[in-house]
Amino acid sequence: MQNWCQKANRLEICQDLLGRLEIEPNFLHQVITGDDSWVFDYDPETKRQSEEWHTKSSRPKKARMSRSRAKTMIIVVFYSRGIVYKEFVPPGQTVNHAFYKYVLERLRKRVQRVRRDIADDWVLQHDYAPAHSAL
Repeated sequence: MQNWCQKANRLEICQDLLGRLEIEPNFLHQVITGDDSWVFDYDPETKRQSEEWHTKSSRPKKARMSRSRAKTMIIVVFYSRGIVYKEFVPPGQTVNHAFYKYVLERLRKRVQRVRRDIADDWVLQHDYAPAHSAL
């Protein structure tokens, strides 16, 4: 029963959004969306720092950058023109309601600086926010 209610709620929201698009054709330009993902760490050396000398007479060669076994979670928020905000989750940090609130506050400040045209009227669509289950 609960699954059906969730589907009905999603359908109603989608219909509302379609109706809003008919009234406000530029509505999607106000939507900022985000997601989180796990990414592999890479050694942040510059090209110059990673050059290797094999012998005194040889020329330096760029060492191959290899993927680390460690992964980092990144939260990326973007809109129709590109990335608005990104946040690397510190190792060991749980993405709980307090951390998510911190990220949202930083996002709000960033939108006010970068997207002044919609700073007072933007919509956030974020995939799987654990804060939804928090009080």
